[in-house]
Amino acid sequence: MINVGITGQSGFIGSHLFNYLNIQKNIKTIPFKDEYFQDRKTLTNFAKKCDCIVHLAALNRHNDPQEIYNVNIHLVKAIIGVLESNNLKPHIIMSSSTQEERDNPYGKSKKEGRELFARWAKSNNTQFTGLIIPNVFGPFGEPFYNSVVSTFAYQITHDQSPQIEINAHIKLIYINNLVRIIYNHIINKTNQHELQTGHDFDAMVSEILKKLQIYHKTYYEKKHFPNLDDPFDVCLFNTYRSYIDPSFFPVKLDINKDDRGIFAELIKAHSRGQTSFSTTKTGITRGNHFHIRKIERFAVIRGKALMKLRRIGTDEIYEFNLDGDNPGFVDMPVWYTHNITNVGKDDLYTLFWINEIFDSYNTDTFMENV
Repeated sequence: MINVGITGQSGFIGSHLFNYLNIQKNIKTIPFKDEYFQDRKTLTNFAKKCDCIVHLAALNRHNDPQEIYNVNIHLVKAIIGVLESNNLKPHIIMSSSTQEERDNPYGKSKKEGRELFARWAKSNNTQFTGLIIPNVFGPFGEPFYNSVVSTFAYQITHDQSPQIEINAHIKLIYINNLVRIIYNHIINKTNQHELQTGHDFDAMVSEILKKLQIYHKTYYEKKHFPNLDDPFDVCLFNTYRSYIDPSFFPVKLDINKDDRGIFAELIKAHSRGQTSFSTTKTGITRGNHFHIRKIERFAVIRGKALMKLRRIGTDEIYEFNLDGDNPGFVDMPVWYTHNITNVGKDDLYTLFWINEIFDSYNTDTFMENV
């Protein structure tokens, strides 16, 4: 069992990494709060519990560029000071940035911070992993802060008009792949002071915006699934839909009635997918699990159901009442644990659609109660 603490645990990368490590059987996470940096004793107690510290905490944006540099260097020195004062030698993993190559305060602070850790590790004969990471994107990133992808997705889903400031060609790494890379370095105790993570995709900013706009028109307006044959589209689409409030659901189906009965199109997908169904006895609950990549739609076509969703790491529960007499559907966002209960007197009939998966994860479903 490896005890791992994450500075910046509440941030975009930190929260994803924390959740991912919590579903690994060989990892125990040591909780961290940002205010630990304000109290040396608390920071010391945190460090003493850790076999590995993943240092993600950093200031990315500020009105005063010098403040970015000062804060980021201070955070590194605070950790090193605690380690040296208490003769602690945990494996340190630090997230740096490809902006190291640029002459700006953020890039400079990340490079100098990485070099400070490298010197500390060398003088103490311990492991340090300095990761050089490109642009990171994925669900729940903070718009106007973490990524242009987050900003565009938020703006599109909130009736705002995205603007391209510089139509640059950018290299991107998806958050799921990044946290898996970090996990591998944790368990392998990698000792490499400058290590490029590489990137998953590269695209023009204008291409990203165009794709997100197509998703919105296809999914939000027409209620279809866009083409998801390409791995980039799966990752980008999961990022886009994380900014749609779950109160968007349930969506009512268009019902066509005639003498034969009714017909309703559940899913129109612009790529491959799988549709299935289940029956559930009265009072029985199915589910209580979450997915980290799967795209899934539930539709009740007979009976009465109560569906619940809760985002992992939060307490807020969304509840939806579905009735086969007035059919509707709910989509399962990634990282939302969910269940469905038959609250009627008769058997519940539910249809499911799941898209085919195109990344290299071996496992997608993880058990957790709503």
